[in-house]
Amino acid sequence: MLRNIGPLELIILLVIVAMIFGVGRIAELGGALGKSISAFRREVSKTDKEAKETKEEAVEETKPEA
Repeated sequence: MLRNIGPLELIILLVIVAMIFGVGRIAELGGALGKSISAFRREVSKTDKEAKETKEEAVEETKPEA
């Protein structure tokens, strides 16, 4: 369904969205979306680091002491 969307259709869609929400509101939504994506990436990165640390601790605990 969305395979045939070209540049002209995107421009028309953006104009319609701008008329409905207003240009200022679109800027606010874009900023909020950017902040949300940044927060999501930070949390995923933090979770990955914690998982890696936990895995390293588990490996160290299972190693036989010499």
